[in-house]
Amino acid sequence: MELPANRFTRAIAAGEAQIGLWISLCSNLAAEVVATAGYDWALIDMEHSANDYFSVLSQLQVFAASRTTPLVRVEWNDPVAVKRLLDLGAPGLLFPMVQTVAEAERAVAATRYPPRGMRGVSGATRATAFGRIPDYATRIEDETTILLQLETRAALARAEEIAAVDGVSGIFFGPADIAADIGKLGRPMDPEVWALIKPAAQKLIARGMPVGTLVMDPAFAAELLNEGFTFVAIATDTGLLARAADAALAQTKGALE
Repeated sequence: MELPANRFTRAIAAGEAQIGLWISLCSNLAAEVVATAGYDWALIDMEHSANDYFSVLSQLQVFAASRTTPLVRVEWNDPVAVKRLLDLGAPGLLFPMVQTVAEAERAVAATRYPPRGMRGVSGATRATAFGRIPDYATRIEDETTILLQLETRAALARAEEIAAVDGVSGIFFGPADIAADIGKLGRPMDPEVWALIKPAAQKLIARGMPVGTLVMDPAFAAELLNEGFTFVAIATDTGLLARAADAALAQTKGALE
């Protein structure tokens, strides 16, 4: 039995546009609803949701039956959390609030076995098909997606240095936190936010580094992809449910006589 290729890792390295969906509902059934919608990737969020290891596991199992690659945003740049998620078989990780080269190096090291990193070794895990994948240790480094999230003005200023760290697959820009950092809390679409993000992104694109983000406007998402962004999440599962619920209620109320 061989380690399967990570479609997402290879697609972003090849510059192929990847459309994603943010997953926060913490439900394997909700994940199953969207798993066959056709998204290229889905981000299971542990930082800003009630997800725990068991709920993440059940969602990874759901997405494994689809062509959507599930990534997981860890709660923090913590090698213990990283080790557990990789052993669960997460194909890729997004590290929040990376501010420095040292933090980027720590994130990558947490995903690497010694002597190149600090990941602990365990043979019989879901990631290794419980010991049935003999080439796991030699190939997993090339298949795992490692994304670093830049969320402050200071991090944006160091974007090129952070992206140059060996092992980084892509850089993810967090507009909501960047907005808060520059005094625009709650305004992630403010022009000043994107006046900071877009130049930083273009410098990385010019160097061949895949870049991505999350926006709630599908049209703007398409604009970013057309400008060279490689992976963009265009909605959240919670947002889609909330908007659909509101719209259905408003439509019915509006038709009442």
